[in-house]
Amino acid sequence: MTASHADTHGPMEQMLYEIKKVIVGQDELLERLLVALLARGHILVEGVPGLAKTLAIKTLAAAVGGDFKRVQFTPDLVPADLTGTRIYNQQSGEFQTSFGPVFTNLLLADEINRAPAKVQSALLEVMQERHVTIGRETYPVPNPFLVLATQNPIESEGTYALPEAQQDRFMLKVLVGYPTQTEEFVIVERMTRAVEAAQQVVNADQLIALQHAADEVYVDPSLIEYAVKLVRATRDAAAAGTEDSGRLLEFGASPRASINLILAGRALAFIRGRNYALPQDVRDLAYDVIRHRLVLSYEALASNVSADDVLDQILPSVAAPEASLIEARSTNAAPSGR
Repeated sequence: MTASHADTHGPMEQMLYEIKKVIVGQDELLERLLVALLARGHILVEGVPGLAKTLAIKTLAAAVGGDFKRVQFTPDLVPADLTGTRIYNQQSGEFQTSFGPVFTNLLLADEINRAPAKVQSALLEVMQERHVTIGRETYPVPNPFLVLATQNPIESEGTYALPEAQQDRFMLKVLVGYPTQTEEFVIVERMTRAVEAAQQVVNADQLIALQHAADEVYVDPSLIEYAVKLVRATRDAAAAGTEDSGRLLEFGASPRASINLILAGRALAFIRGRNYALPQDVRDLAYDVIRHRLVLSYEALASNVSADDVLDQILPSVAAPEASLIEARSTNAAPSGR
């Protein structure tokens, strides 16, 4: 790592340290949250209650600084509760715009599957276009802007499954599991006394600078080809040599998955202290990027087969490029200032 790269990478380590003062374990979730921050992507976190999903996101917001707002999604929520609305001012005789909670840097959409489809779809424009239309006017949201959503997978009553178009707006979908026995012991010990709060490490402007630094990570053309092959294997199982998985999929992942594999892989390489991305960076994020973009067939649903089960068959069938060759090419491709 060059000196300049080390200078920009340092705040990422400090941020992770501050978050770990509060959160025990969940290393994969914390790493993915930082990936989403650097890659300007939205993240969906799924897990049973009590696994510190919301606490992890709130702690991240405290370490990052900037504006943070939380919306608890409920069945009676309406789109204006998110985006804002026009209010008539009797004193001035004019309509004024009241901005909703989406006008923030970090938006926590808690239990997003508890709100009806019209509320979920209200996030579509702002997540993709990063602006909101209220009345006849369009307003940009602050920069940076990230949606961090949670959902509970074990309850069906009073919930509304996210449509495919909404899920595709999320760069990553992370599944959170139970802690180990040792981690749970530390969790109980830590949460039964005064918890040390995370300190702010960077502000919004510094985060934007880190995002630009992550953008400079070298991505070899062979790595882009690898990402494309991974995604195309979900659409053409026969060509990938995984005919069995073809029966389990109604639709494969869209090109947005290929794009996000590279964007997220580049950010992960930056977090890991490199100024070039490796096939392992893309491979490590493949499940998180692709799982929510697959539409399973009736046969898969009847057999209780998950998207991860299908990816278990597909991903090993795609050969990765040589990491050593990428490392050698990155030395010649890197600009002198990096």
